[in-house]
Amino acid sequence: MEYSPAPFYDDVAGDPAGGTAHWLHTADGKRIRVGHWLPEDAKNGTVFLFPGRTEYIEKYASTAGEFLNRGFAALAVDWRGQGLAERLLDEPRIGHVDKFTDYQHDVAVVLELAETLDLPRPWYVIGHSMGGAIGLRAVIQNDCFAACAFTGPMWGIFFVPIMKPLSRLTAYWGTALGLGERTPPTTSLTSYVLAEPFEGNSLTRDPDMFKMMQDQLKAHPELALGAPSNQWLREALSECEWLMEQPAPDTACLTYLGSHEQIVDRKAIRARMANWPNGRLVEIPDGEHEVLMEAPEVRNPVMDELTAHFLANRP
Repeated sequence: MEYSPAPFYDDVAGDPAGGTAHWLHTADGKRIRVGHWLPEDAKNGTVFLFPGRTEYIEKYASTAGEFLNRGFAALAVDWRGQGLAERLLDEPRIGHVDKFTDYQHDVAVVLELAETLDLPRPWYVIGHSMGGAIGLRAVIQNDCFAACAFTGPMWGIFFVPIMKPLSRLTAYWGTALGLGERTPPTTSLTSYVLAEPFEGNSLTRDPDMFKMMQDQLKAHPELALGAPSNQWLREALSECEWLMEQPAPDTACLTYLGSHEQIVDRKAIRARMANWPNGRLVEIPDGEHEVLMEAPEVRNPVMDELTAHFLANRP
């Protein structure tokens, strides 16, 4: 396949050194960015990191480093419409997608690049938030992953009860009325971590991780993303409904859910995992949305469990 060098922001990625990024073009003509880290001895395979909405490769460098230290290579992706991937609207701060299944075009070229680079097998995938929805469909439709894991996966979207009817009305009727490229009411075009203080945030209890996210976007504002479009919201809700209708795949699964989760639907995650015969749900007491960005006393045991889960499911 064809790929070319892309920027990788070492100045904000931190450890580990040696991350490499590439531009890829999807079958429907969108440019995305993929980064990978390949240690000399990746004896345990490769972990594919599927980020959530608004996220980008550099944010996952520390997670990649954890896996490198455990004998894995790692790969992360800027999905279409975010990070340094091609933005899809004239207003680049709005997160947008035409169809949610378009993200599978991104997955397809990511897998093709991994083949081309001969990234070590077996392959595993971790999907966070929106990446959990993309990742679950990818696991259902592909047999290339030996095991999968999810953190705060978007198998449903959480709405404050008073806002739920309005949000759904905006997503479906707003799009039907030609407002698909607008953002839902009460949302902002400013990135969440720049708009909100650490105190009371819904992402992490670790002030150092929160500051890292802020520092990355202050240094490289081109990475930032604000509210989703009405079209994205409609497509995301439809995708969540489809995913919940599917039988659980045979792939071994480990899923994490923070007890304070306020972004995705906790009930949907519990329901999905209750019907996954080869799956296990771990609930993190007092945990927020981003388990992999939590304080070390939470993050380190999670990384150890993920490593054990992957190694236990080697082909």
